Amino acid sequence: MEKYVINGGKISGSVKIESAKNALLPMISASVLTDEEVVIKSCPKLLDVLGMLKILNKLGVKTQFDGNDLIINSKELTSCHLDDNLTRGLRTSVLMLGALMGRCKTAKLNYPGGCEIGKRPIDIHLDSLKELGVSVCDDGKEIFCYADRLIGKEISLSFPSVGATENLILASVKAEGITKIHNYAKEPEILDLIKMLNSMGARIACSNLCVTIEGVKELHGTKYLPLSDRIEAGTFLLAGALTGGEIELINAKPQNILPLIGKFCESTCKIILKNDIIYLKFIRGLKAFDVTTGPYPLFPTDLQAPISVLASVSKGKSTICERIFENRFGHIEELNKMGAKIRVDGDTATIIGVSRLHGERVIAKDLRGGAALVLAGLNAEGQTEVVDVKHVERGYYNFDKKLSMLGIDIVKVKEL
Repeated sequence: MEKYVINGGKISGSVKIESAKNALLPMISASVLTDEEVVIKSCPKLLDVLGMLKILNKLGVKTQFDGNDLIINSKELTSCHLDDNLTRGLRTSVLMLGALMGRCKTAKLNYPGGCEIGKRPIDIHLDSLKELGVSVCDDGKEIFCYADRLIGKEISLSFPSVGATENLILASVKAEGITKIHNYAKEPEILDLIKMLNSMGARIACSNLCVTIEGVKELHGTKYLPLSDRIEAGTFLLAGALTGGEIELINAKPQNILPLIGKFCESTCKIILKNDIIYLKFIRGLKAFDVTTGPYPLFPTDLQAPISVLASVSKGKSTICERIFENRFGHIEELNKMGAKIRVDGDTATIIGVSRLHGERVIAKDLRGGAALVLAGLNAEGQTEVVDVKHVERGYYNFDKKLSMLGIDIVKVKEL
């Protein structure tokens, strides 16, 4: 087990934002839809990325890095049964379900694991696949799916689930006929997946009402550069505000995090947007604000934990309502150890701002909650230890090194 030891500091400098984790993982799944080579350019070696590659390797898929580019060749795919030991800790392994159905018409996996941030049932995924003609055997532990044919259909999701939308798209691209998905998730990462699939020969069109997929018989290889990570960008912007510093983000796509940028403007930070560059400079005292998470383009649930740290040192009373995952306040207990004044009632956290947090030993329990504790350590007086940082490194590449380059006193050490 490893931990970050943080003594804080004021952030100053520039940082380049990586390709989006939430785009990379479905793209890796999509690579099995063709037996030709797929190259995902500028792919950071996140723990979740490496976990997905282990799953592919177990299926007979060849993967390798050429510098920063990930090369995937699924020509010798030998199995459609996912290894339970590899899927247990990786929620997005469920995206292999749609991809394998599209390639093999069969797939077998155990219920996927991942961060403990809520129930996150996959019934929407399975019910939607059934609409395409998939038979599902589900005993509560193992899922076996098979189909003689996948037939396009008009489907309306009961909730705009990101994962269910991605699974349906992956399963539909080689289905017979036309599939239309209504009430689909409109996150930028999904639109990027669609762009990648179209570059492979898929025929997918989007409107505000639905995604229309005209099935094709075969897909070909591609070289594709994913969009940048809006959650990483938001995290670094929050780091700049929390330390009273200034930061320039390169390759940041500001249009994808406008709800967060609006909160910075409320909190008296200077923001300049220019093409794919975001500049933030702290001006004076932070003001309280309210946030409610929701499907895109509303405030992203993945930034709920990080922005709660900003609220904890903003003058006045802030409220944060979490409307996506019911257990996404796991970091609050640890923040309160650091001097935050936060009370949770159901899906709402009420936060009374304090002048500053203090250093403490805290435990990262999930990806975004762990990142929030790192941010808290940047603001805190004294030394902070964030333990079990493997959770953080599932979604942030070289997080400690980037913060160090920006002037933060942070080191990663083995936990004794």
